[in-house]
Amino acid sequence: MSVNPIIEISDLTKTYKGSEEPAVNNISLEIFPKEIFGLLGPNGAGKTTTISILCGLFRSSTGSVKIVGLNIESELSRIKHIIGVVPQDLALYPTLTALENLTFFGNMYGLRGQLLRDRIFDRLTVFGLEKVARKKINTFSGGMKRRINLIAGLLHQPKVLFLDEPTVGIDVQSRVVILEYLRRINSEGTTIIYTSHYMEEAEHLCSRVAIVDRGKIIAIGNPKDPLKRRR
Repeated sequence: MSVNPIIEISDLTKTYKGSEEPAVNNISLEIFPKEIFGLLGPNGAGKTTTISILCGLFRSSTGSVKIVGLNIESELSRIKHIIGVVPQDLALYPTLTALENLTFFGNMYGLRGQLLRDRIFDRLTVFGLEKVARKKINTFSGGMKRRINLIAGLLHQPKVLFLDEPTVGIDVQSRVVILEYLRRINSEGTTIIYTSHYMEEAEHLCSRVAIVDRGKIIAIGNPKDPLKRRR
């Protein structure tokens, strides 16, 4: 029995106002449940714009996106409950503590009370940050901030997780911790869509990758095998 895609992208195009060239150029793609799918390419290739459209942050110029069968244009409010988003830019309040930041983001997802507190401290412990829960974010290293940023997008246990360059510019220890946790939640059923510059990292993490350049998918496949080029 065939498995239905969890994300369906059809003829997706995005052209920013004042730009002559599209940032995303007629992308079509299916992503399946429990995949770790990587979007790889240089800066300006269209990776972040694609992720932003899939999360509902930007509207596409043309094309369509469905997530678990829901149309992102007309059913975004329902989609938001089942996706998590970890942006490349840190979405944290620097003068608040880690605990205060995570409580704020948990409240945004409708989490409250002991359930939220237990989840926060469980994730902080997994990431080795439980001892700094009451320290302000502006005292953290870059790698620690990245870990808190990731926890914030995971508190509501999303079915689909979008990650934009989650390991860029961080220390080796933080990268190892983050990648190990992503493998763990993927094994438990979370579908992950992930952008990166690092092909070596993708080879160890992703089940499939798409190489993006100038807004187009130019190759796709298993990162451990020769990728199939698209015309």
